[in-house]
Amino acid sequence: MKKKVSLKDIAQEAGVSTALVSYVLTNKEEKARVGQEMAKKIRKIARKLNYQPNHIARSLKSGRSDTIGLIVADISNPFFANIARTIEDEAKRNNYTVIFGSSDENVDKSRDLINVLLNRQVDGLILIPTEGSEQQIRNLQNQNVPFVLIDRYFPDIPASHISINNYESAYNAVTHLIKMGRRQIGMIAYKTALHHISERKRGYTEALGEKKSQMKLARYSHLKEDIQLAIDQLLKARKPADAIFFATNSLAIEGLKYINELGIRVPEELAVVSFDESEAFDLFYSPVTYVRQPILEMGKAAVRVLLDQIKDADKPAELICIDTELVIRRSSGKK
Repeated sequence: MKKKVSLKDIAQEAGVSTALVSYVLTNKEEKARVGQEMAKKIRKIARKLNYQPNHIARSLKSGRSDTIGLIVADISNPFFANIARTIEDEAKRNNYTVIFGSSDENVDKSRDLINVLLNRQVDGLILIPTEGSEQQIRNLQNQNVPFVLIDRYFPDIPASHISINNYESAYNAVTHLIKMGRRQIGMIAYKTALHHISERKRGYTEALGEKKSQMKLARYSHLKEDIQLAIDQLLKARKPADAIFFATNSLAIEGLKYINELGIRVPEELAVVSFDESEAFDLFYSPVTYVRQPILEMGKAAVRVLLDQIKDADKPAELICIDTELVIRRSSGKK
C-alpha cells in the first residue's frame, strides 16, 4: 500500500519546516509572514505529491472541524438555493466547508438533519427554521451550540438572526399598487404561522387601510390546487381583483402559470407583484415587479455572526435587519 503523503514530505522537498508548510496549507501564510513565491512553491509541491489533508486529525487537535451545517427550507426554491450558494462562498473565504440539507418545510426532517449535522461535529449551524421548530432552537441553546437563524426567526426566542423588514416591504409593495390605480388588491400567502409571512400579511392589510382585505391562503403540500382556487375566488368575487400580491416567489410562479392559462392580460386586466425574485419572472411576457431581498448581504452577515459565536461562546445575540428594494417592472403598471 502506497504511503500517504505527509506535511514532512512536502517540507523536505521544499526545504522548509513542517510548521511553515502547515501555515501555507491552512491559508495562514500571512500570519507567519511567508513570502508569496514560497507559498506558491509549497502549494505546487503539495499538488504534485497529491497531498490530502487529514481533517480528522486536525479537528481532534484544534477541537474544531472547520465545517458549518446549513439547513434551508426548500433547496429547489431559487431564493433558498441562492442563499445556500452565498453562504458556501463566504464560508470558503473563511476556510470553512458547508454541509447542507433541505427540511422541505417538514419539522421532523428538520430535527433529523440537525442531529445528523451535530453528529458530524460541525462547528455551528445556520438555519432557515420550519414552522413548529421552536423547541429544536431551544434545544440548541441548551446544548450551547453556536447557531444563527436566517430569513426567519421566532420573536419569543432571543437568538441571533438575519432578517428583513417584512412588514415594511409588503406595505410598500401594496402601496405601489394603490398608486398605480388598483382598487381591489388580493393577496395569496402560505397558510402558516411563521413570523415573516405573518408580517407580510400585516403589511398588506395595513396598506389597504379601510379597503377590504382579500386574503387567500395556500398550503405548501397542495400548492397548485390551492392557488388556482384562490385566483378563481379573487377573480369571481363581487368586486373582482384587479391586482394580486404574492407573498413568495414560489406562489407567484404557480400563480402566473394559471393566470396565463386563463388568458388574463397582465397588467391590463390584472397587476401582479411578488415578494422575492426569480429568473422565471424574466421569461414571463410582462416582467414581474418584485421585492428584492438582499441575499448577498444576508448570507455574508450570517457567516460572520456564526463565526463570531464560534470564536466567543459568550457573545450576545445579534439581531440584524437588512433593507429590501421594490423592483418596479411592467406587471404592476397602470390599467
